[in-house]
Amino acid sequence: MVDPVLKWAGGKRQLLPEITARFPVAYDRYHEPFFGGGAVFFHLEPDSGSINDVNERLVTFYEVVRDDPETLIAENRTHEHSDDYYYDARDEFNDLRTVEGKTDEQAVREASLLLYLNRTGFNGLYRENSDGEFNVPVGRYANPDWVQADRIRAASEALAGATIHSDDFEYVADEATAGDLVYFDPPYQPVSTTADFTDYHAEGFDRDDQRRLRDLAATLGENGVHVVLSNSPPVAELYEDLPAFDVEVVEATRAINSDGDERGEVAEVLITNVPPDERRRTTLSEF
Repeated sequence: MVDPVLKWAGGKRQLLPEITARFPVAYDRYHEPFFGGGAVFFHLEPDSGSINDVNERLVTFYEVVRDDPETLIAENRTHEHSDDYYYDARDEFNDLRTVEGKTDEQAVREASLLLYLNRTGFNGLYRENSDGEFNVPVGRYANPDWVQADRIRAASEALAGATIHSDDFEYVADEATAGDLVYFDPPYQPVSTTADFTDYHAEGFDRDDQRRLRDLAATLGENGVHVVLSNSPPVAELYEDLPAFDVEVVEATRAINSDGDERGEVAEVLITNVPPDERRRTTLSEF
C-alpha cells in the first residue's frame, strides 16, 4: 500500500474497506477516471490501467511523479516556509497555467509548486475561481513537509504501468475492455441547496454530467466491465432503474472541508455491478 502524495478533498482513505470490498476478486486492468488524490489506486497498486483527471495541473503533477521523481524531489527542497513565499508561489503557479507547451523544467516546477501549495495552503484544499486560478489562502502549519521524498518514490513505482489522461471521463469507454475494473469517484452532487461542488475545477460538474456518468456505467457493464462508483445520496435515484447495479449507503469521514462544521461522518452511496458472490469482501485487517 502506497500513501498518497497529496491531501485531497473527497479522498477515500477512510472508506477504502467499503469500496474495495465491492471490487471483484479478479480483474484485468484498473481505471480511475476521477483521480484526485488517488487513495484507492495507491492502495491497490495495479500493474496496468489508466488514470485521468480534468485538472491539467494535477495530471502534470502525476506525470512528473511517474517519470522524473528525483528531479521533483530536488525541486521541492528549494521552497521556503513563510506567508510571503506562499503567495509568491501561488502567483507563479497561476502564471504557469497559461504557458503553452511547457518545457520539462516548467512541468517539474509546476508540479513542485502544486505539492508545496497543497502542503502549506489552508486545510489542504484545492480550489479554483471562475478564471481557473488557484485561490486557496495560506494555512497555519508549524513544520509542514512538502518534500515528501519517500511518498513520491513509492508513488512513481505505483504509477509505472498506468497511462495518464486529462480528458472528459468518457475516455474510459475506449480504454476499458471486458474483465477490466473501473472505479468512478466524481465530484459529488450537493446534499443541500447551499453546497457547492464546482470549486474544484472552474468548469464544474453538474446534474447532466451525473446522468452521462450513469449512462456510461450502464454501457460499460453491458460490455463486461466491472464498475464501482462512490457518490452522495442524491445521486442514488439515477441508478434505481439499472437492475444490474446495487446501491448501498455507508458512513464516511470527511476530513477536508473549508467549513470545520462540515467535517465528520457523512453518508455516501456505493454503487456497483459486481455480483455479490464475485466480490473481494475485504476484511478490515488488511488496513
